[in-house]
Amino acid sequence: GERYVPPPRKLNAGVSFGAEHFAETSYYFEGGLRKVRPYYFDFRTYCKGRWVGRSLLHVFGTEFRAQPLAYYRAAARAGRLRLNEEPVRDLDIVLKNNDFLRNTVHRHEPPVTAQPIRILAEDEEVVVVDKPSSLPVHPCGRFRHNTVIFILGKEHGLRELHTLHRLDRMTSGVLMFAKTAAVSKRIDEQVRQRQLEKEYVCRVVGEFPEHEVVCEEPILVVSYKVGVCRVDPKGKPCQTLFQRLSYNGSSSVVRCLPRTGRTHQIRVHLQFLGHPIVNDPIYNMEAWGPDRGKGGNIGKTDEELLKALVAEHRSKQSLEVLGIGEEDLNSGGESKDSENSGDCTKSAEADPVNGSSCPAEGEKDPERVVKDPERNDVAACPLNSDINLEMLDKDKELALCGNQDGQMGEKGWEEKDPLCVECRTSRRDPSPKELVMFLHALRYKGADFEYCSSMPEWATEDWEE
Repeated sequence: GERYVPPPRKLNAGVSFGAEHFAETSYYFEGGLRKVRPYYFDFRTYCKGRWVGRSLLHVFGTEFRAQPLAYYRAAARAGRLRLNEEPVRDLDIVLKNNDFLRNTVHRHEPPVTAQPIRILAEDEEVVVVDKPSSLPVHPCGRFRHNTVIFILGKEHGLRELHTLHRLDRMTSGVLMFAKTAAVSKRIDEQVRQRQLEKEYVCRVVGEFPEHEVVCEEPILVVSYKVGVCRVDPKGKPCQTLFQRLSYNGSSSVVRCLPRTGRTHQIRVHLQFLGHPIVNDPIYNMEAWGPDRGKGGNIGKTDEELLKALVAEHRSKQSLEVLGIGEEDLNSGGESKDSENSGDCTKSAEADPVNGSSCPAEGEKDPERVVKDPERNDVAACPLNSDINLEMLDKDKELALCGNQDGQMGEKGWEEKDPLCVECRTSRRDPSPKELVMFLHALRYKGADFEYCSSMPEWATEDWEE
């Protein structure tokens, strides 16, 4: 009478996105934006240790709170919840070690700028690109197809790439990938030995000092979910060198040389110095107070700061610019295990609605590289309480949304789904201008390589907005 649990499958190591993943959906371009057609996707995970002995209903109610329990009941009736590849009929079933969960959801991705990814250099060892602003490096949070890894794979045939370093989602510029594990290991060693030189350029508010400025204020992560940091004595030590390149009467172009790679290091240090990046959607906001965080003067608790930041973006209908949605804010607590989150800062452990997180600008965190596309946590599209979920099992459309293998059914390429609140929500698209932040990785130099991109238009001496 004991429920049988199959032995765990051996999952492939390394980056393993292939043709079947790239074929999940397609891109289209509209209003200067790259958009992804909504698609069906399986979030998969093995039972976590803390779930053993707990019912599915209890796990959903305590750790997957972005949607009501009625959603999961409706999803089970629709055949979208599977345990060890068998449809879940009873949410009271008690989980065992090595249980394998699969949740099929209707997935929507935020738009990114339509600016193409330009390849700066490519040989048998590396590929170097000029990353546009607004694009995450790899799948994280709500982003999967609108990422550098997927676009390079789908549009340039560049697959099995190894991430060497990262840039924040809103940061543009030089981004390197290794083509083999051996090359990745060699450059990783240079990173660990601090042999990698990184040079950024940005445009900041006001007249930056003419002399070289060194900022060594420690940085503390305030929120991994929203992606907010600040200067704090309890933070991690770091150092950034700044040199003014030009001043046009209202803003300055500044050269930035980070000697460490903390989360949002350049942006936080510039804010502390009283010269935040002109269009920084986090560190140049009114939520930080009249001084915009200059000198660490905030006058709010961390909780008050986060509420004020979210409220300010809500009022501007610009939560998408942060890479988060209302459902992300309702999905529960945060994990302090994620030390290197970037703009897509969502820990898979803390926010199972959206999967893994994006590490910090200019820093590689080998523990957070996406190793296998099947290792995402179980997730679901959020659902508003005003939808009558108890009646959805009578909707014949549900049977068409997913087949017995959890793959796309007859309605796979249609853009409406009866369980998905995103399909019923009208959102304002961000403008391409909103998706560009004036911070650019200009140059990366190692022991045996150096790659540069051209100076962005906004960094020219006579540029005016």
